[in-house]
Amino acid sequence: MPGARQPIALLEAKGRKNLTKTEKAQRRATEVTAPSDKVRPSSHLPKDIKREFNKIAKELKAIGIITNLDVNALERYVIAQTLYSELSIRLLEDPLLILDKTVLAHQDKLFKQCRAAAMDLGLTISSRCKLVMPQPKEVPKEANPFAQFVSRK
Repeated sequence: MPGARQPIALLEAKGRKNLTKTEKAQRRATEVTAPSDKVRPSSHLPKDIKREFNKIAKELKAIGIITNLDVNALERYVIAQTLYSELSIRLLEDPLLILDKTVLAHQDKLFKQCRAAAMDLGLTISSRCKLVMPQPKEVPKEANPFAQFVSRK
């Protein structure tokens, strides 16, 4: 069974698939791309969450992996991260809260939400490693065993 369809730029960078110019043009024409001109937090969010949203969105824009379609996912991440941090601070300030199993269950749920959203957005090391575009390999001329047969003008 074949794997997931990969963008043509990734296939070219890997250099593993030989496609004709027509096939490449056809693949590029059918690839879905989304704009990233409206990556802004919702107006109903508090200022501290908007500030965190803008900070992370700026970083994601710099590496070119966020689009308008990802705004809600980033909002969910920032909200879950803020709530997780606030709850963790409360637990550190009042160690007796650890005895309350519901508080720990809420913290665990928020942690899992943060982790899942972070992985979806490329905010973890392992998820960024999956997003890295391999650089095309260039063969040095000396290493080419057929270089001696090429006529030089």
